[in-house]
Amino acid sequence: MSAVKRLIPSLNRVLVEKIIPPSKTSAGILLPEKTAKLNSGKVVAVGPGARDRDGKVIPVNVKEGDTVLLPEYGGMEIKLGEKEFHLFRDEDILGTLHD
Repeated sequence: MSAVKRLIPSLNRVLVEKIIPPSKTSAGILLPEKTAKLNSGKVVAVGPGARDRDGKVIPVNVKEGDTVLLPEYGGMEIKLGEKEFHLFRDEDILGTLHD
């Protein structure tokens, strides 16, 4: 986790760790890939935001710890230590998921 703390995204970028859905239930039943189609992740770090024409900072819409819905394609894959993360622009994130 220390490698993640060193990476602070630039501008309006968001660092996300994708959530891998379980491949089987607690009873040991294997789940088909189609049931695990939701592409979501947990926000690990956010940039300070982009600037508009007047130089004012436009803050990022998500915060660290949020669970977000991600597009099927896009983002930049980054490997920090043993973990893989994805870097997205704020406007590429489709929404925030709540329990």
